[in-house]
Amino acid sequence: MNKIALIIKREYLSRVRKRSFIIMSILGPLLFAGLMIMPAILASIEDKEVKKIAVIDKTTIFTSYAVSPPKSVIPETEYMKFINLNNADLDSLRENFDNTGYYAVLYIPENIFNSERAILYSNKQPSLDVSSHIENELEREMENMKLVAHDIDNLEEILRNIETSIHVSNIKWTREGKEKKSNTGLVMGIGYASGLMIYMFIFIYGSMVMRGVIEEKTSRIVEIIVSSVKPFQLMMGKIIGVGMVGLTQFLIWVIFTGVLVAGTSAFMGPGMQGQENAVTQTAGNELFSERIETPAPVQEMADDKQFLYDIIGSFESIEPFRILIAFIFFFLFGYLMYGSLFAIIGSAVDNETETQQFMLPVTLPLVLGIILMANVMNNPDGPLAFWFSMFPLTSPVIMMVRIPFEVPLWEVLLSAGLLIFTILGSVWMAGKIYRTGILMYGKKVNYKELWKWLKYNN
Repeated sequence: MNKIALIIKREYLSRVRKRSFIIMSILGPLLFAGLMIMPAILASIEDKEVKKIAVIDKTTIFTSYAVSPPKSVIPETEYMKFINLNNADLDSLRENFDNTGYYAVLYIPENIFNSERAILYSNKQPSLDVSSHIENELEREMENMKLVAHDIDNLEEILRNIETSIHVSNIKWTREGKEKKSNTGLVMGIGYASGLMIYMFIFIYGSMVMRGVIEEKTSRIVEIIVSSVKPFQLMMGKIIGVGMVGLTQFLIWVIFTGVLVAGTSAFMGPGMQGQENAVTQTAGNELFSERIETPAPVQEMADDKQFLYDIIGSFESIEPFRILIAFIFFFLFGYLMYGSLFAIIGSAVDNETETQQFMLPVTLPLVLGIILMANVMNNPDGPLAFWFSMFPLTSPVIMMVRIPFEVPLWEVLLSAGLLIFTILGSVWMAGKIYRTGILMYGKKVNYKELWKWLKYNN
């Protein structure tokens, strides 16, 4: 055991002292946060350039003549202005477009009700905001006109009253009779992230074990090492040492992420009070005859904030400590199983280019687990999710996807037991092959040869 401990210490310290480990341990949480936050930040950055758009309305029905000069009925925004040019010639505008100062020209043909198509001319690609705004407003106007054509009275009032926005909150009943907020999107996100991280850690650090074995084998250092320690001790020390490096990096990421989450919660905490239970009850026909007079932008902002409050409030229902313990267990034991298989590959070849024939059978179950994640999240209690969370080669990924959905304890224990039993077999097999392969040079190894090594006695 002392020799294994020395090998673990060497493998661990030699890797955690590397500059790449330190940099990734610090930047990892920031990179993950950036991937989630940056798209929202970039989407929220408004284009503040004022865009003047000329409108040539050949139908004249999208033009308001109640004002002088006539204006387009398409609503203007702070940065989009619509100028009516019904009498302008499109060809003339095209020839002198660079000198007009217009961002684009909207051409509404006479047959728009039949073709349902308008044209936006410009000397550059119009932004998505401009195209979407024009499309939405033209659709709304045309829908209104079609409703008017059907002699529907009080059209504007009816449309305003039938506007509906529903937000469904999830409340979970516990066996103790308590109620807890829950959020399906949050649970799915945690399950997906947990399964993906298990996959990444096993693959990254398992490959690290394989490369370490190949390096020591090709440099002939292993010949000196095995003169002092048994091959099995060397293999286990390398696998455990690299695994501890991965676990250390994961814990550092969890701590940094926890600090970021705690800081965000503390920043938003004061605004979260008094945001719940704002329910307006109506009965009978009053449900449709009464309306809360809240401007649409304000209501949308309130809905967004309420959704964020529901997400944060749902964290209490996911039992983070239980998920963390399960993650550590399935990472350690899943890595121990796959690490031993990667060690077999490293001991059987002389360089990384020869590993391809052995990598597919080892990595295929991991890839299969990633492929099945979406199906498992949609039906975490289904037969597919159950059996693949029991199968040891996929259980580290699939069970971590299921655990946030509160899997019964007996299923978790059964999956853990099967995984441990499989590890005993894989480590025994790895030790048998590793002992022979670590000193084998210059020979092309195939599966038949590995089977011979496995049957060798001492």
